[in-house]
Amino acid sequence: MGHYRAGEPLSCEPLSEGLLNHGYRLATTRGRYFLKHHLDGDPEAIAPLVRQHRATAALAQLGLPVAPPLADRHGRTVAVHRGRCYALHPWVEGQHRDGTQLSTAESHRLGALLGRVHGALEQVIRRSPRPLPSERAAATPAETQAVIDQLLAHVRARARRTGFDELAEHRLLERRALLRTHAHLRPGPAEVPTEGWVHGDFHPLNLLYRTEGPVEPVAIVDWDRLGVQPRAEEAVRAACIFYLRPDGGLALGKIRAYATAYRAASGASPDELAAAVHRVWWERLNDFWMLRWHYELADGRADPQFAAASALVVWWTRRAAAVRDAFCD
Repeated sequence: MGHYRAGEPLSCEPLSEGLLNHGYRLATTRGRYFLKHHLDGDPEAIAPLVRQHRATAALAQLGLPVAPPLADRHGRTVAVHRGRCYALHPWVEGQHRDGTQLSTAESHRLGALLGRVHGALEQVIRRSPRPLPSERAAATPAETQAVIDQLLAHVRARARRTGFDELAEHRLLERRALLRTHAHLRPGPAEVPTEGWVHGDFHPLNLLYRTEGPVEPVAIVDWDRLGVQPRAEEAVRAACIFYLRPDGGLALGKIRAYATAYRAASGASPDELAAAVHRVWWERLNDFWMLRWHYELADGRADPQFAAASALVVWWTRRAAAVRDAFCD
């Protein structure tokens, strides 16, 4: 810890384990810190990580709520030890809030915050070469129908079926019917919204709010997916996570406030948001990552989210015009 002038370590407690990294709460003689272990310590992975650190430091200088990593005595923010890659961040005291815990006014501020982040990222990374965007072609119904067939086979092969299996089969058959009805609505290349630098994973677990006083964000965390993507799609995806109700519906009144503020802060047009809404809807219609985790990877961490997320697809399809209007009016 001497390299960071952070004092002598007193304790180190693991916080959570994820697919990409591990986190630890570190106490020293000088305070508390968050130690992030990036599992990929490859030299090729360090350059994007350094760019991420520089970007978050610049965002902090612009007054945005981020917690960039500390630099060592040589100005380095990435430490590689025995092939393992680490970054040391200041500890931020805060709590997560989803859309049910945010008022309409607070939802407006959330949309403005994301719009400011997108604009600021363009400013602070404008001189860096952008990575080439990945293929943006929308999923095809034929490919999705093949995935549905594979997942149905997994469900029906179960010797003892659970309530989760019953719901999964119901949703898979329902989705197959929806795809047949709406196949003609597959987005085309001309509908891709404007691309720009985005956080990449903006949702309630990556945003910390004050624990006392006004409901204000104190830190946007986990910038590991910082990259170039359609900006408006990130705004739509984030809203669909923040404002998803347990019954699978969306709190459209709060989304309207959020989206109005996002458009004003980012400069995104209603047409850009409309294209993003359509593409994210199609993405959800064709996506089965939670079931693939459950049946193909034997990973049940996403199981509690499945009921609401799968119901959203049906709810959204039936109310497509109302959802579009909430984001675009």
